[in-house]
Amino acid sequence: MSSRQSGRLLIVMIDDELRRVMDIVASLAGIILLSPLFIIVAVAIKRDTPGPVFYRARRVGRHGQEFRLFKFRTMITHAEKMGPGITASGDSRITKVGRFLRRTKIDELPQLFNVLVGDMSLVGPRPEDPRYVALYTPKQREVLDVRPGITSAASLTYRHEEQLLHGDDWETVYRDQVLPDKLAIDLDYLEHRTLVSDLKLISRTIAAVFD
Repeated sequence: MSSRQSGRLLIVMIDDELRRVMDIVASLAGIILLSPLFIIVAVAIKRDTPGPVFYRARRVGRHGQEFRLFKFRTMITHAEKMGPGITASGDSRITKVGRFLRRTKIDELPQLFNVLVGDMSLVGPRPEDPRYVALYTPKQREVLDVRPGITSAASLTYRHEEQLLHGDDWETVYRDQVLPDKLAIDLDYLEHRTLVSDLKLISRTIAAVFD
């Protein structure tokens, strides 16, 4: 290995360690600051429909390891047994409170716990269902080299994804068009990723929530 390659590897390692420190500090601070909101949302979910407050979804993380992703429950209980893992426009399984949580992205906030324990990062490719990861090409699997994130370049581009998925062939559209494009966007971002670009992406994500 050349000195230039060694230097670049060292920079990548330091960058990764600094990103992890930022993830821990930010996720812990977020959990503490948002705890009153978490309580309000929990009460609203329990009053709306019977079932648990949180939904634990199977997702594929770094190096292909599966983990349980936390979300506020936005669907009726056992919805995963009544339809596909991806939610299309007008899905009848979504609850009244769930529609609001999805529209405002509040349902994603419990993923701060995933960030805190190291399953995820604040920024990174969105973790995907194992059924779709099985379809990845070798190139697309490079997104698994990093921790998945709460937000990513692709998730910002497709922040209204559910509106694109409608009709009888919506899953084909997701598998053959939306998913490959999302992976291409995230792979391109990872090639030029820095801590500064991550901070800019977080700022854009926050701004998009209030857009």
